[in-house]
Amino acid sequence: MKQDSIRDLLDKCLEDLENRIDPSIEDELHAEWLAFTSGQFRGDFFRPGRKRQAPPAFTWPHIHINHAQKNEDAMLLSEYASWSCNLALACHSGLIMCVRSNYGTGILPSLFGTELFVMDEKLNTQQTTKPLPDLHSIQAAIERGIPPLTSGLGGKVLQTGRRLSEVAKRYPKISKYVHIYHPDLQSPMDAVELLWGSNLFLDIIDHPELVHTMLRLVTDTYIRFIREWEKIIPPQDGHAIHWCVMHRGQIMLRDDSAMNFSPAMYDEFIRPYDAEILKQLGGGAVHFCGRGDHYIESCCQMEGLYAINMSQPEYNNMETIFHHTVDRGIQLLGLAAPVTAAALNRGRDLHNCVYSS
Repeated sequence: MKQDSIRDLLDKCLEDLENRIDPSIEDELHAEWLAFTSGQFRGDFFRPGRKRQAPPAFTWPHIHINHAQKNEDAMLLSEYASWSCNLALACHSGLIMCVRSNYGTGILPSLFGTELFVMDEKLNTQQTTKPLPDLHSIQAAIERGIPPLTSGLGGKVLQTGRRLSEVAKRYPKISKYVHIYHPDLQSPMDAVELLWGSNLFLDIIDHPELVHTMLRLVTDTYIRFIREWEKIIPPQDGHAIHWCVMHRGQIMLRDDSAMNFSPAMYDEFIRPYDAEILKQLGGGAVHFCGRGDHYIESCCQMEGLYAINMSQPEYNNMETIFHHTVDRGIQLLGLAAPVTAAALNRGRDLHNCVYSS
């Protein structure tokens, strides 16, 4: 598809989206989410929905993720056409529409000179990065300090943020009701694992101070990048939208790597750096895949942690999770409906703190 035709199609789709947005419906949905995040919701679990569907006037295109990562207009079209925006409006979804600079998990590692790894076309899956080749390369990266924020994927991410901001200025309803959320910087340990590779799990024992030094550098870079992003997309007052879900605070940290570490190692190598990001950037939420019940108590002691998003509850002792989250007023976002139902069926009080997907 030629560049001009992509831009024309993007404009056509944005006009369609703008015309379909009903402010009264979106305001009501937003108010429901605000009530939930502020602790005013009362019920077994929270699951909002739009009052009516607003299907598109024509069939929107599907944009392959590899194409989107190469072409800025295709990236915008991919985001506005996705489940988080066009498709959310087309059904009775209770998801808040949102878009982002969607360049995969390797954004932060790419600033340090890692090589991109692009998935095969048939997978239609986000790119990532290859680790630095050896300890010498890691030490060299540390010695160089905080990298230029436009290096690697950084320049693309920031420029796409500017383009999303420009769209918002042209379309008043999109500006108000389609939220632009922060790019996927993962978390300090997740980014370090991508930089380091699987050798990290031995080197964290053999070279703990070097790992701490890299975690310190990545944490500082994370904070500086988000502050640069916020010059383009200013944060909202006291809450954020991420993956179409509202939470208190501004940041959604991804702690997928944490499942590989013991509680003691979590306390030493993960929590201090996550806690600093939450403190510096206005608090927020933590996502994790896999098992997290072995460190959830420590995680939920961080100041400014307001919510947990977990993708695989089946790998966790959910009573342990509930005890350290909802029993303490920390919300669970996107908890699978069967898990929510099972908890309620056994008489478990969820304290009005669960958004069930």
